[in-house]
Amino acid sequence: MSISILSGLGEIAGRYDGFILDLWGVLHDGTKPFPGVVDGLTRLKAAGKRIVVLSNAPRRADLVAVRMTEIGIPPGLYDHVMTSGEEAWQHLSRRDEPFYAEMGRTCYHIGPPRDDNMLAGIDAEKVEDVADAAFILNTGPWGMDTSVEAYEPLLRAGQARDLPMVCVNPDLIVMHKGRAMICAGALAKRYEELGGRVRWHGKPLPSVYDTCFGLLGIEDRSRILAVGDSLRTDIAGANGVGIDCVLVAGGIHAEEFGLAEGQLPDLVRLEAAIAASGQRPNAVITGFRW
Repeated sequence: MSISILSGLGEIAGRYDGFILDLWGVLHDGTKPFPGVVDGLTRLKAAGKRIVVLSNAPRRADLVAVRMTEIGIPPGLYDHVMTSGEEAWQHLSRRDEPFYAEMGRTCYHIGPPRDDNMLAGIDAEKVEDVADAAFILNTGPWGMDTSVEAYEPLLRAGQARDLPMVCVNPDLIVMHKGRAMICAGALAKRYEELGGRVRWHGKPLPSVYDTCFGLLGIEDRSRILAVGDSLRTDIAGANGVGIDCVLVAGGIHAEEFGLAEGQLPDLVRLEAAIAASGQRPNAVITGFRW
């Protein structure tokens, strides 16, 4: 197996009309854009490309757009934002599938106060004790320095009552200022291991890509490229819906790929990890740049 290593997206941008771009780990690190990102987005827009930013963020899409502006990625550099939080909120609001229609209205929220927006405008009552809940809304851990094990008693209590869990962010970990922290997906994964029922939202599920295709308005999917840093979500999601994809090696897999700052990844380790994942990017780039 041999994987193509790109020096920049400019090498292949001409093949595509639309781009689905991951946010955290590709465009920014949680506090600022990565070097080359603003220039790369500017060049894509100047070339007439359509861009949807697709994030597994556990919050509404408009709030993510506001945060992007705050950290230096203005709205003019992309066309739309779609999030796992937006998809989950829409389902919580509409109750349009059996999992949601059969769910009660009292909610125990695993997540920090900043994610309370997920219940805004929803016919649900937040409770302080899982014993009073009809379902669990999981947007992620309460703090950065925590572990899945710290939530074990709570997860066991929910599973014992057969409470359905809505997982608003399927990511297992994210890199924040160079440090790994667990996400809602890690808690949901453990909940399933205990026998709990989970409804996942976001990448790699096809439904969120279908929404992105509608936002892009590009009928020929061979003209759409996804760019992300996670084999499990970004690359698996693109593979699942049959579109081309580029893996950003400098994201959550950087250490696994043997990627040192300013250097290329170790090709042996890179290809071994890709093979083990069962997923296949069309190319690899160290970071998002033109």
